[in-house]
Amino acid sequence: MNAHSPSGSGYWYGPDDRLDPPGAVLQALREYRNAEVTRRRSTRDSMGMGETDLLALRFLLRAQANGERVGPKDLSRVLGITTASTTSLIDRLVGSGHVRREPHPTDRRSLVIVPTVETDAEVRATLGDMHRRMMAVAEDLSAEEARTVVSFLRRMSEALAEPPHHAAGRPRN
Repeated sequence: MNAHSPSGSGYWYGPDDRLDPPGAVLQALREYRNAEVTRRRSTRDSMGMGETDLLALRFLLRAQANGERVGPKDLSRVLGITTASTTSLIDRLVGSGHVRREPHPTDRRSLVIVPTVETDAEVRATLGDMHRRMMAVAEDLSAEEARTVVSFLRRMSEALAEPPHHAAGRPRN
């Protein structure tokens, strides 16, 4: 089987570093993404929640650390889900003890969603060691290496954000 074929073990980039440098970079990026997805799935499973629940908690914890207040509309917007789905999400997180609904301090008609102290501790315990290991890797980079990596990842993000270009004559699905 051709190592560059989509059905090969290394997707179309090949199974190892016997590739040209751009192919090896894309393969390493794919391997990182697979490791991240596996870790995220393990974290969700250990915390007994789904992907959207975990994304909501991460957003809420980050907002809390920045001194920001988050309401249901903010969660809907950030997560790209409907108001009804947001209500169900918040109900699940309140029921599991991960968040509380509190009155907004300046708008009596609004609520804010606040992660509990226990949730912060649980997320830190679950992800803290992994984050420390990742930070150690990033801290080992020289300033020039860090600039190169950041530039590369930003350009890759921009490339992914572009709408797909369809080949002429091919039907669009």
